[in-house]
Amino acid sequence: MLNSLPREKDAPFACSHRHFDRYFRSQRANVAKKLKNDRIRKITFHTLRHWKATMEYARTKDLLPVQQVLGHRSILSTMIYINLIDFREDSFHTATAKTVEEAAKLVEIGFEYICDYEGIKLFKKRK
Repeated sequence: MLNSLPREKDAPFACSHRHFDRYFRSQRANVAKKLKNDRIRKITFHTLRHWKATMEYARTKDLLPVQQVLGHRSILSTMIYINLIDFREDSFHTATAKTVEEAAKLVEIGFEYICDYEGIKLFKKRK
């Protein structure tokens, strides 16, 4: 598909990889200076990729959507990204609903249905 794009230069895109890399480094340095936090300078594109994979797994608790997001052919490659966080210590907001309307409102704002207990529906949402 890339080969079918019209070419103005040797590369199919007008900007080079170096341009994006230079811009990213510049913006990262500005943010680190503004926030007075040199650890920000250690953030790379690969760090962002790991973060996205970890957050996707935290959200879905399923490897297949993470594999799809990362574009991996092998699930073993995806599993490398999952061992970053201990999810057992997550904290949650909880809510209850007695009617279908209340339950629907909770689901709309991101709560996840857990179970029914004595006629009350229990929901949770990550903090």
